Amino acid sequence: MSATQTAQLMDGTGLATCIVEEAAAKAAEISQRTGAAPCLATVLVGEDPASVTYVRTKRARCAKAGIQSRHIGLPAATTTAELIDILAGLSGDPEVHGILLQHPCGPHIDERAAFEAIAPEKDVDGVTMRSFATMSFGLPGFVSCTPGGIMRLLEAYDVDLTGKQAVVVGRSAILGKPVGMLLLAKDATVTYCHSRTVDLSRIVQEADVVVAAVGRPRLIRGEDIKPGAVVIDAGYNPGNVGDVDFDTARTRARLITPVPGGVGPMTIAVLLA
Repeated sequence: MSATQTAQLMDGTGLATCIVEEAAAKAAEISQRTGAAPCLATVLVGEDPASVTYVRTKRARCAKAGIQSRHIGLPAATTTAELIDILAGLSGDPEVHGILLQHPCGPHIDERAAFEAIAPEKDVDGVTMRSFATMSFGLPGFVSCTPGGIMRLLEAYDVDLTGKQAVVVGRSAILGKPVGMLLLAKDATVTYCHSRTVDLSRIVQEADVVVAAVGRPRLIRGEDIKPGAVVIDAGYNPGNVGDVDFDTARTRARLITPVPGGVGPMTIAVLLA
């Protein structure tokens, strides 16, 4: 790409709309065939403003897609044991078909123990160890929603991953690690980086595909981007800022996701699907 060119934006909002429409059609078919609408249970500990807004958005999208939602709001002082009991109860409730535990739950909660209380067949957010294992082995199951959304974006824009160098910056259990496994399954050569990686810029400069998911604003600079690379910014920081310096990166990348409007809408769309 020349210095005067800019990357094509990967429109997550538009693609998410199509996915939700497909999910709504499937939900209607299930409701008509079985007499029961699919039901998503959302669980929120405390009243973190961002989490409250996110859960409210998910429930509104459910309603538009013909998916029922049941919300369980818990006090911030809820213990891990209490949370596990609630999640186990929802797992055993035949009227609940999917469970979403909004995270972070607070520093006093053992999130891994809470996630593991979700029945794998209802783990629509793909947060349990069982879901990670089935996804990694290419077996039937739920993928983590944000990584799943990223893969749908790459597919929609005809990004051929075979033999490509993919660098994932971030190693969280529900984003960095699973997206790396999904990229590997598409025959990409995957390198994981993180906050303690030495000489991060040099590694990113070799990437044909960059997935930024570390939660540090503008960590990936434009000069770090290989000309013609595909840049997926899965970060979201205060002020609608991603983990990539968008303005400089778009002058070198071939494709890039905006923040907002890129990965974010895809996460909810995959959840509903």
